[in-house]
Amino acid sequence: MTITQSHENEALLVLEKEAKKLEECLPKADFMGCNKKFQLVRYQDYWHLDKHYIKNTYTFQKQFQAQDSDFIISSIPKTGTTWLKSLLFAVVNRVHYPNTRENHPILSGHPHDLVYRLENGIYGEFYGEFGKDNNLCPSTLDDIPSPRLFSTHVPYTSLPESIKKSECRIIFITRNPLDSLVSQWHFYTKTAKNLYGEDFKPYSLEDYFKNFMDGKILYGPFFEHAIEYWKQSLERPHKVLFLKYEDLKDDPTLQLKRLAEFVGMPFSPQEEGGGVIKDIIELCSIKNLKELDVNKNGKVVQIYPDDYLLSGNIKQTGLTVWFYSSYVETVLS
Repeated sequence: MTITQSHENEALLVLEKEAKKLEECLPKADFMGCNKKFQLVRYQDYWHLDKHYIKNTYTFQKQFQAQDSDFIISSIPKTGTTWLKSLLFAVVNRVHYPNTRENHPILSGHPHDLVYRLENGIYGEFYGEFGKDNNLCPSTLDDIPSPRLFSTHVPYTSLPESIKKSECRIIFITRNPLDSLVSQWHFYTKTAKNLYGEDFKPYSLEDYFKNFMDGKILYGPFFEHAIEYWKQSLERPHKVLFLKYEDLKDDPTLQLKRLAEFVGMPFSPQEEGGGVIKDIIELCSIKNLKELDVNKNGKVVQIYPDDYLLSGNIKQTGLTVWFYSSYVETVLS
């Protein structure tokens, strides 16, 4: 072990102790009926998971040093993160991988392995043997070629100061709250059963709806989280790009051009005429991503089978109709 590594390990131990003391003082709430196996903790006005999660976020806040050339995707879970990751990677790296049908990294690598997760990947321990993205750790971040591509679920309030103050750029994506809620509930329900067995009984959709409206969801409150980034996109449009999943779905060409312009890599007339935009859209389409072997059998889906890629449509079941009517009644009351 080198002197540098020894100092890094000592710093991490200090941060771990600080995070543990911090967690003991934070307000707590139940999460998906997990009965204290996992709880939500309220940190800087937003809800995070306890145990490793809050330590990951705290360490990320204290240690991460952004570079001006970094691109960081931010989102609440189940709002289109994985799709946006594939699009960003394809746009930024299209010079290196012009052929989208052969030997493209997206064809063999899960989007979460191409755009590195920060608090729950590089700084994370929750996933055990699956934890580190491509064996990366904080001390190796400077070795990543520029531009570095990262993702986070942390609200703007809790981002490291280096992200806020540097010239790095943030791409935030949000989604219709109804679809987000239903997708989250399905995702967390299946995840809980994978972790604790099929006999585990998580929240009903009705219970999850109540918590959603109270803001007691992972990285919630949902609306405040999105509004923070939206305000930043208005005040600093060169810094934050605000995208909506529905816009990306309805007009992917326009939104992809917005994305390319925002990261400083606009499509040339030759690229547009040569079908580059169309090729990227097809490569990164949810239908295509779901059919790739890496997205069916890779390390990420060993933890969360089949649920990292949105179908694009939430079926209008009786439960979703009930939610919509309850949502309207709650908002208007």
